[in-house]
Amino acid sequence: MKKFAKFALASTMMLAVLAGCSTQSSLESGSAKPSEQPAANSSENAANSASDKVTIGLSISTQNNPFFVTLKEGAEKAAKEAGAELIVVDAQDDTAKQISGVEDLIQKKVDVILINPTDSAAIATAVESANQANIPVITVDRAAEGGQVVSHIASDNVKGGQMAGEYILKALNGKGNIVELQGIAGTSAARDRGQGFHAAVDGKEGIKVVASQPADFDRAKGMNVMENILQGNPDIQAVFAHNDEMALGALQALEAAGKNIPVVGFDATDDAVKAVNDGKMAATVAQKPEAIGETSVQTALKVVKGEKVESFIPVDLELVTKQ
Repeated sequence: MKKFAKFALASTMMLAVLAGCSTQSSLESGSAKPSEQPAANSSENAANSASDKVTIGLSISTQNNPFFVTLKEGAEKAAKEAGAELIVVDAQDDTAKQISGVEDLIQKKVDVILINPTDSAAIATAVESANQANIPVITVDRAAEGGQVVSHIASDNVKGGQMAGEYILKALNGKGNIVELQGIAGTSAARDRGQGFHAAVDGKEGIKVVASQPADFDRAKGMNVMENILQGNPDIQAVFAHNDEMALGALQALEAAGKNIPVVGFDATDDAVKAVNDGKMAATVAQKPEAIGETSVQTALKVVKGEKVESFIPVDLELVTKQ
């Protein structure tokens, strides 16, 4: 009887050893279900933490414009605070280059892509490519006219254009000729700012928009276009530019022509705010690019976590005049 008990005990111990070997073999081969696997050690946890790091792609229209430099810096700040990686590609105001840059971000398998379009219509193909790769897209400052976008983050450009138009009406006491310098054709920002401006000034007795010409959001072009307009329309009383760079360029042309009239810009860049405080520019609509960049990254992180976000997230505007 004692011999039988010893034999039974030995058999039980042998089975336990074999079971343990079988379980270890199963784990090493990877056949065990995740829920059955033991907790990873500290080095494995560190590796998993690194692999879980969120990677965000930012395709920005240009870095030759202070507004977009500040927007990028806001995005970088938010990404750093969140411990996320931000990959920035600069389109240099070239639509083909931007589409190629978005394709590169797709190949890098980023978790989400932020796009600040150079052309709202043309960027649709890049958005669709990201859709096919199941990478969420968020548009920033300018909208896309195609593809599926999770959210659009920008100021209310229509409202901003209207604010500028109403300010000019007041400055002119309801009478005068106005020049409008438009942004890049095909961008939602140019379209919306122009729409808001014309909603404010069109049809007002005594007010006439004598010229509306594109200067592509560029300071040098703003100066050149303003010079050409002055040759054909020297009798003007105010200028509205769709961004500060064009406004500052127009200001150069007006100063050279000996004209001191109200110039209103859009973006509230450092140079423009200084010009306003110096009494050279009349006003600029503050769009807060740093806040747009920060909000874009914060929204991207929510999307990656599977949280619901609004289709349009506005960032506050304000009119900056001399203090």
